[in-house]
Amino acid sequence: MNNVYPSPHPLVAHKLALLRRKDTESQHFRELVREIAALLTYEATADLLTKPISVETPLATAPGVELQENIGLVPILRAGLGMVEGVWELMPNAEVWHIGLYRDERTLKPVEYYNKLPVAPTVSVTLILDPMLATGGSAVATIDILKRWGVTKIKFVGILAAPQGIELMQEHHPEVPIHLAVIDECLNEHGFIIPGLGDAGDRQFGTG
Repeated sequence: MNNVYPSPHPLVAHKLALLRRKDTESQHFRELVREIAALLTYEATADLLTKPISVETPLATAPGVELQENIGLVPILRAGLGMVEGVWELMPNAEVWHIGLYRDERTLKPVEYYNKLPVAPTVSVTLILDPMLATGGSAVATIDILKRWGVTKIKFVGILAAPQGIELMQEHHPEVPIHLAVIDECLNEHGFIIPGLGDAGDRQFGTG
């Protein structure tokens, strides 16, 4: 699949196995989501633009670089919230903008219920954060919103994806890179990823 990047990192695979376990408690689940998000973001941001600078060490002047792009994080509520802290550990100055979408259980279509984006973009690169790319409807709707907002450089960072979700994303937004821990087998009749890990929101917040 073009523009889809499942992580080859053994730490990601190890932590994902722990995340999948049905007896992993909420606190540990949240920690794993945060850690996996940081590892995936490290891979997803390898092409960020930088500019050269000079820094003074205790002994001499050394060449260095600093980021040239402003980063925005858009966690899809509510499950995406758990990924923010992991990304902030790498980029503490990243802005966070919330977009609320829920999946209608009858139609499996996304329904927008919250959006507080300012009138004009304040970032040049946006990372959409959502643990699960299942049907793909919420991710596509979020990218639609961000493009209308005026952001041109968008990446999706998730943990699990079903082939159906990837297919829908690439049908509507083929230029958006998809960074994942793994691609799972399929969706069941209720739109849940198989083998998956259950409901990521419920497992994070102890509401399942």
